[in-house]
Amino acid sequence: MSTEIRVSSRMQVRLNDVNDRLLHWLKPQVEPEALAWLEETRLQITQGTPERFWVSAFSRVPRYLGKQTLQLSPEDLDLAHDLRPGWMPSDWTVDQVGRTLLVLALPIASLEGYQRSLDSLFQNADVGEAIALYQSLPLLPYPELHCDRAAEGIRSNMAAVFNAVALKSPYPGDYLGENAWNQMILKAVFIGSSLSLIQGLDRRANPTLAQMLMDYAQERRAAQRSITPELWSLVTPFYPEYSLNRNGDMKRNGITK
Repeated sequence: MSTEIRVSSRMQVRLNDVNDRLLHWLKPQVEPEALAWLEETRLQITQGTPERFWVSAFSRVPRYLGKQTLQLSPEDLDLAHDLRPGWMPSDWTVDQVGRTLLVLALPIASLEGYQRSLDSLFQNADVGEAIALYQSLPLLPYPELHCDRAAEGIRSNMAAVFNAVALKSPYPGDYLGENAWNQMILKAVFIGSSLSLIQGLDRRANPTLAQMLMDYAQERRAAQRSITPELWSLVTPFYPEYSLNRNGDMKRNGITK
């Protein structure tokens, strides 16, 4: 039996504000005919359409809107942060905006129905579609329900998909459990993603992660491979006896780790 839920007025206002802002950003960059197609498609999705309709529409967004980079001013980015603290769409493209608008159009009154719809989109997504979906996580309603999806994205063997979850997004820092968070940070270090683009590093630092990074660093040093200095900021709060030498390596009593 489907669970019918009442959408809070606060949630609905936030969703409306996000939709309005995304549309405002799109209008100067896409043709009126493309925008009309997007608006009509969104309307049909909100009114309830067969799964094959919106799955197909989701895949066709670039055909209508293109893939050019979204042009945002510093003021636009400030507004994005006001709508969702930590939201940084600075690298989004117009097709990613269009796909996010379609995801936000999915009916949410039935929790099971909403989850099935999201499952279908994620399961049928190609790489470009998956990136758009993972980027949209901070904007989706019921964010606590999407932790498993975020964790799945973290396990992806495609760096672009991993980065869509991990970088420039407030979602992991706000909602991932400690184990998933630690795995995300370790993988970011391993594949060379910049830790400076991960939000919540200081807040989510923990001794288990510090030990994992120490072990990783020792393995890299034993193999005579380089170590990103970024990781030490997550280690030193839990190992105050260590410090950095001139080469950016950890040292204890003069011994490089």
